[in-house]
Amino acid sequence: MKLSGNTILITGGSAGIGLAFAERFLKAGNRVIVCGRREQALRQAKEKYPDLIARVCDLAIGSERTALFEWVTANHPEVNVLVNNAGIQLRFNVLKADAKNDWAALSQEIATNIEAPFHLSMLFAPFFAAKDASAIINVTSGLAFTPFAIAPIYSASKAALHSFTMSLRLQLSNTSVEVIEVAPPAVNTDLGGTGLHVQGEPLDAFADGIFQELEAGLTEIGYGTSVARLRMSRDEIDQYAEKIYEATKSAIE
Repeated sequence: MKLSGNTILITGGSAGIGLAFAERFLKAGNRVIVCGRREQALRQAKEKYPDLIARVCDLAIGSERTALFEWVTANHPEVNVLVNNAGIQLRFNVLKADAKNDWAALSQEIATNIEAPFHLSMLFAPFFAAKDASAIINVTSGLAFTPFAIAPIYSASKAALHSFTMSLRLQLSNTSVEVIEVAPPAVNTDLGGTGLHVQGEPLDAFADGIFQELEAGLTEIGYGTSVARLRMSRDEIDQYAEKIYEATKSAIE
């Protein structure tokens, strides 16, 4: 993927990994559009990086995703890169979660982590296929390969996005659209809540490492501990997932 001269839409781009990617794309000479639910967070991101183009959008709502696509393609028809980065991580005990009364809140994780990237990819793919060069970058997780049992929906949603990305890459293999998967390990952001990932990889080091691999032309990119997890055998996956669950299960007991 060429790293300059693009117009890039990044979902969940007001903070964390999305904003770190936006910063680097701006510095590389791209036009960058970020979207997110929180207007204040978008305002703060734009104050920090005035060249950002910000758009409020609740990706859990299908009509807002369609409206986002129509707004971007009408106002920035040169757009040629989509980064599906927005995500929600909830940690819970399935025996204690109130699935009867709280499902509307729990299902936001599915809508944001699965429906949104699937829908946006399918909206943008035909538009991008008519261009000389374009890319769809889906941000999954090392947890797509080794589930984090105390975050069951998150892990499953990222596994689904990994599978979808593989299919998308095959279907678009004869077009100008590159399909790239970025599978982070734990990164020190506020995903899931403040302080939950303080032991994760430093955000700037992670983002720099991903950009080196994008420049090298990789289409499936891990970092740190997620590199090995992308290629684990089934037995290794089972052992790793059980080990992590035993170490973390007290958080939801």
